[in-house]
Amino acid sequence: MPVSISRLLRPAATALCAGMLAAMPLNASASLADKATDQPAALNSFETCKADLQQQAIAAGVSAETARSVLADAEYLERVIELDRRQPEFTTPFADYLNRRVNDTRINTGRQLLIEHADLLQRVTNETGVPAAYLLSFWGLETNYGSYFGKMSVPSSLATLACDERRKTFFTRQLIAALQIVDEGAISPEQMEGSWAGAMGHVQFMPTVFLKHAVDADGDGRRDLWNSLPDALMSAGQFLQSMGWDGDYRWGREVQLPENFNFALADGRRQSLQQWNQLGVTNASGGPLAEEAIDAALIVPAGHQGPAFLAYHNFKVIMGWNRSEFYAIAVGHLADRIAGAGGLQNPPPVDALALSRDNIMQLQQQLEQRGYSAGAPDGIMGPATRAAIRQYQITNGLVADGYPGPQVLRVLQITPVL
Repeated sequence: MPVSISRLLRPAATALCAGMLAAMPLNASASLADKATDQPAALNSFETCKADLQQQAIAAGVSAETARSVLADAEYLERVIELDRRQPEFTTPFADYLNRRVNDTRINTGRQLLIEHADLLQRVTNETGVPAAYLLSFWGLETNYGSYFGKMSVPSSLATLACDERRKTFFTRQLIAALQIVDEGAISPEQMEGSWAGAMGHVQFMPTVFLKHAVDADGDGRRDLWNSLPDALMSAGQFLQSMGWDGDYRWGREVQLPENFNFALADGRRQSLQQWNQLGVTNASGGPLAEEAIDAALIVPAGHQGPAFLAYHNFKVIMGWNRSEFYAIAVGHLADRIAGAGGLQNPPPVDALALSRDNIMQLQQQLEQRGYSAGAPDGIMGPATRAAIRQYQITNGLVADGYPGPQVLRVLQITPVL
């Protein structure tokens, strides 16, 4: 029987994957010019580094044969370094981000898979507490339901990154974990393909996450996240459960805000639903919020003219998978849509400006000069920058949504390049 749609929609309803790595701040000074190195020297250094990695892997318990054979075949991938260094030229407005990920094709496919894999999904839900629509949402966002895992050799990608100084320690751990996965017989090194950063399989687990959370759900004696959907979805459920997924509640919900609402309250603070009710916040249809003893934070990802969401505990769990509010909203909204819900009552404006990193650095510098601490200018729109914008807005009688809208950009003399 299909999984109960009503159960998935009830109001009381790190991880390190590729998406998380994409959300990690990059050194703003890095550029593609950094790769202008002497190629023979780089390759010689890579061979020396691989020899050192081999000894570290053996010391960590990897068999000598696996460490030797896999690293002997690992190649230096200049493309991986380019991707690691590459700075996105423009930030992605929320509307673009959400509409690319939560589209009719992905929604309809998810609804079909909800029926097709009903028994498996119900089993994972029973064992982990994670509803089927969320499992499908993660699967859909990570690999478009298994249609694309990435084509990079994971041992080569991780060896390349482990021999690069920028995040050497982190990727050395990932490489050793990947060798341990080969050692246990989960997959051959030739078949171990994934993203440029080493994320693997249907749900794009990094190797250390694989070792800790991957499970053999189909009983074949192997933890196979590439070829076994039961293994992949159960592993995703187990991982979310380990981060504290609460199966009694949903991720959050879209809400409507009253006129003249104080957007300074959208600063990450968590308040009870009763408190939000008292402030005039309603559900998306205009009705009162549920009388549940839970806390929620208000999020306005596109500023005061876009949609507003109350984020519950499970929202924080989703961000344990990927440290991006946009990603977490996309997971939650796609899950809602797969489970039968309609679109947003207040869709995000599609004409929002895409700011370049240079624009954001200029914004941060302007705020600092005016006495609003946004942290070291790095071109990243993080919490400190949003807090500085909000304080500037409060001081200057603007809507304090912490969003760099046209009025803020105009006053601070920031001109986006169209």
